[in-house]
Amino acid sequence: MHAGFCLLRLSPDIFWRLTPVEFFAMTGGLRPRRPEMARDGLEGLMRQFPDGAACGRGG
Repeated sequence: MHAGFCLLRLSPDIFWRLTPVEFFAMTGGLRPRRPEMARDGLEGLMRQFPDGAACGRGG
C-alpha cells in the first residue's frame, strides 16, 4: 500500500482496481534482470576502486 499510495501516488480508486500483475509491473517487477557478476568482474572492480581510496588511504 505504501508503494501504491506514497511512491506511485495512485488514488485509492485506481490502486484498488489494479490487478496483482499490473501492480507488480508498476513497481518494477517486470524489468529485465541484470546478469549476475562473475568473480573476475568483481575482482576487476575491487582493483579499480580499492577500499580507502576516497580517504587517501589507497589499498
